[in-house]
Amino acid sequence: MISPYNDAYFMKQALDEAKKAYLLDEVPVGAVIVCQNQIIARGHNLTETLCDVTAHAEIQAITAAANYLGAKYLKGCTLYVTLEPCCMCAGALYWSQIDKIVYGARDLKRGAGNHGNKLYHPSSLIINGVLEEDCAQLMKDFFYEKRKQS
Repeated sequence: MISPYNDAYFMKQALDEAKKAYLLDEVPVGAVIVCQNQIIARGHNLTETLCDVTAHAEIQAITAAANYLGAKYLKGCTLYVTLEPCCMCAGALYWSQIDKIVYGARDLKRGAGNHGNKLYHPSSLIINGVLEEDCAQLMKDFFYEKRKQS
């Protein structure tokens, strides 16, 4: 039997988190962390809600996963995030020693990949472009609405 759990399945879960951020008028980025095909943490942007510039989806998910595991390292885990991590989040992922990072849409302005992925831990596998169009469209819709309101 083929497992229903694959990168697209988990990215859809991250997209669900991004939609929660959208409804809160937050930049719609969502993340989930998976260990042994089980989601152990979820997060979405909360920078406006918490008045905290560090409250990115990835940071929320890293903290939740560390609490779930009772450990600061996320070895054996995979992060699925709808937007390419920024430099701050890449640094946090570096220190978490997460095994795999899967993201949907590129962030051509602030993405860590603009630095040649050297901000990520050298043993972390980086995969991009999973459900890229869906992830990018959510961001485009959000900022279109923002521009329309102003």
